[in-house]
Amino acid sequence: MAAADFTEGGSAMGLNLSQIAEADALLDDDPLALLIGMVLDQQIPLERAFAAPYELTRRLGRPLDAHALATADPDALAEVFTRQPALHRFPGSMARRVQQLARLLVDKYDGQAADVWRTAADGRDLFRRVAELPGFGVQKAKIFVALLGKQCDVTPDGWRAAAGPFGEDGVFRSVADITDQATRDRVRDYKKQLKLAAKLNPV
Repeated sequence: MAAADFTEGGSAMGLNLSQIAEADALLDDDPLALLIGMVLDQQIPLERAFAAPYELTRRLGRPLDAHALATADPDALAEVFTRQPALHRFPGSMARRVQQLARLLVDKYDGQAADVWRTAADGRDLFRRVAELPGFGVQKAKIFVALLGKQCDVTPDGWRAAAGPFGEDGVFRSVADITDQATRDRVRDYKKQLKLAAKLNPV
């Protein structure tokens, strides 16, 4: 699959989230792979989450396709996710979530993942669209808007405001700020500091 501007379906900069060249190339070229990686990015290392779409294509034996995932037999898809090494700590529930994501993409965007952002009117609309995707809460939606803006050249008016603190320049708060191993380590340090502060100052 040839790389292209991400507003048309390819990353502008070259993502470096999985630390595996082939897996990152897929994230660059396939908006659906990037969405799936973002869905899986919880309760497992981020590298594992963003490498999973590439492994999923290997197990399926074909490129990712929202229509095919939406209509797949749920038990068969769960088996693909559960096959060792499992694609997630909770492979069954994540298989269901990915299928829910695919079904929404088919219902609302004709299966075209990039249309979630390509046809957004502005940053607020982009955030609303991302936040309604299965597996995307408010914070994850803000992070994804920031990732699109900072690394994928998806910058509708108001995208930084929609991304909240994750859209600020010069910060290392989320996957939106990871471009290499050094920035990944800085993001991890930031998250460790948040956890420590929460432990020292429980609500």
